[in-house]
Amino acid sequence: LMNAAVAQGVEPAQIAQHCDSVSLCFSKGLGAPSGAVLAGSREFVSEAWRVRKLLGGGLRQAGVLAAAAGLGLQQAEATLRRDHDNARRFAQGIHVLDSPLWSVNLAAVETNIVMINVRGAWPCPAELCARLRAVSEEEVAETGQAVSVLLLPWAPRTLRAVWHRDVSARDTELARRKLEFVARKCQE
Repeated sequence: LMNAAVAQGVEPAQIAQHCDSVSLCFSKGLGAPSGAVLAGSREFVSEAWRVRKLLGGGLRQAGVLAAAAGLGLQQAEATLRRDHDNARRFAQGIHVLDSPLWSVNLAAVETNIVMINVRGAWPCPAELCARLRAVSEEEVAETGQAVSVLLLPWAPRTLRAVWHRDVSARDTELARRKLEFVARKCQE
């Protein structure tokens, strides 16, 4: 919800007005250690409250978490905008590489998520993810860096990359360079 609101330049309420219920996680992009909020009709929230209690959910001294969530909400626009910019920069780096191994649809990069289309039969998304995660002596010798990039094999021909507040512009550039290194090694 927050990523969509920032990307569209609207208040979250403008998007949520079309929903029966909304759940917002305060961790991930907003950076709180945990926590979420649920909104909906009085009946829906009452039932959710009952089920949470039934399953043993509940916290004591939750004010510390609430404070972290409040801070995350105050900084949400700037934080999420930075995440979107880093994702866009990464996607543009993939596009410029013009690798026969993968491509990216720049028009589809609207928030902090980049979907990478894997071309050809080899390497498959799982193999690419393994190579991006692994650090070799050859990589360190060639680049002077030990970089491990964690991407998710999303579909049979797709990788998913997601940015959050702990991924900096420098981390993004290192990830782009790692992709370039892996592409070169796969083509050799």
